Amino acid sequence: MTEHTKTDGLPAMDASPVPQVLERAAPRNERMAGDKIECNACPVLCQISAGKTGACDRYANAAGVLIRVDPVVLLRKTLDEGDKQVVPFTARDEAATSVVPSEELFVTGIGASTTYPDYKPAPFIVSSQAQGVDVVTVVTEGIFSYCSLKVKIDTDRWLGPEQANVRCKGEVVGHVTTAEYGSQMLSLGGVHHLTGGSKKEGRVTCDMMQLLGNKQAVEFTIDGGAQVVIQAGRAPIVNGVEEERMRVGCGSATVGIFAKQFYGQADEVVVVDDHITGVLTQHQAGRCLGMRPSGIRIRGRKSTPGRYFQVANPGTGWGGTDIADPMSIIEGWDAESAWPGLRLLMVSTTGEHSAWFELDEQLVPRSMPMPEPVMSTVARIGENCEPSLCTVLFLGGAGGSLRAGVTENPVQLTRAIKQALVNVTCGGAPAYVWPGGGITVMVDVMRMPDNSFGTVPTPAIVAPIEFSMRLDDYQALGGHMGYVRPLAEVLASGAWHNDGAPTGRRIDSFVPANAWPLGLPPMLG
Repeated sequence: MTEHTKTDGLPAMDASPVPQVLERAAPRNERMAGDKIECNACPVLCQISAGKTGACDRYANAAGVLIRVDPVVLLRKTLDEGDKQVVPFTARDEAATSVVPSEELFVTGIGASTTYPDYKPAPFIVSSQAQGVDVVTVVTEGIFSYCSLKVKIDTDRWLGPEQANVRCKGEVVGHVTTAEYGSQMLSLGGVHHLTGGSKKEGRVTCDMMQLLGNKQAVEFTIDGGAQVVIQAGRAPIVNGVEEERMRVGCGSATVGIFAKQFYGQADEVVVVDDHITGVLTQHQAGRCLGMRPSGIRIRGRKSTPGRYFQVANPGTGWGGTDIADPMSIIEGWDAESAWPGLRLLMVSTTGEHSAWFELDEQLVPRSMPMPEPVMSTVARIGENCEPSLCTVLFLGGAGGSLRAGVTENPVQLTRAIKQALVNVTCGGAPAYVWPGGGITVMVDVMRMPDNSFGTVPTPAIVAPIEFSMRLDDYQALGGHMGYVRPLAEVLASGAWHNDGAPTGRRIDSFVPANAWPLGLPPMLG
């Protein structure tokens, strides 16, 4: 038994009544025990004992036969709940082969197996029709070492300094990158963390990426910053507190948006923000409204009128700063401009923090109950804030040998994608292909089916990828035409390299927010 072979049983096999039988195992290694088989689905080449899974938990030895534990996932435009069960690929399944129109089904790479060894054509090269046009979809699971996750966290809370290490279970798995408007950004994973560090770092990075990609929660700590729990499609939890809102805009934008509503209700409004703190009477919005200058003096570096940088350090307090007392950013008042009774509203960019003050005879701000109309405007700020959310984008390099499963001349696939002749999807979800060389794809994991990602212990991430194009374009780029099979035949017998053995499949509902993979122009335009 190799160090990569699992020693536990096969609970996942029990859950899948029709596991996928793979290509015949590799020629027997004479030094391998008689009850083991060698899996050639990735470079690890696990020697798997009977009744056990390989290191990735995706392949197993079932009575001497190498099987794929998880079913292949197909998408259907319209789906009844009863169709979601795992069923075998079989010609006797009339519902799959004749009742369902071919334009209703799309074979994804989830559970499809890989092209390793890389000289093999992709497991599924499926022909069908879309809008009367003959199309082909090349389907595989890619093994990605060059891959990462870009995480957008909607919050004003300061998570940590730019370039700070992000840790998971004590291991460095990424870094803080440049903040964006109302959001903090992390870059997680990547080839150097997967393979360039210690074995533990690579293993933790790989497990973390699989969990986040599969929409599960992962806890991180940021050097010199916060502890944060991230889960795609859910609000972040920063230092144990679940975030609720992302800001409506910077302090200057908030002043501009709500200036008319502040007018007549307050004599001065300061919107506290780590980026740009806004001061209403100095701001162009206040000047256009003819507001009287209040004489307020704000700490920080003045930008343009009514806009201040660096009023405080970043933090988890008011407006993403480190302050708990809003008066700490006020240096004082110009006695020639300010007046007793001046009404001052201090508010954050999300409306979560607010306070009302009035100047006394000595021009000292005194805390007072906030008037109801002002409270309504503060509530309106909160109403205009979108819910705080974590967005996880998978970014992977699909160049290299993966392309050999599509064509004998891999550069032709790259060129066809750049010419917009090929639609690239991941689990049926639309993928953005980055400009420049290679095939670097990026996809929102929330638009993919559940449990789309797996791992292999090299370590690397396993992710589905599909290339759809016109049939004549596939022939022109030198595709494996001898392995193109109609959808009905695929539904009957599964992947081409299974020698006709039955395989498991599951039909999932199509995500309505996605474009149907076989209907995007210019492929069919």
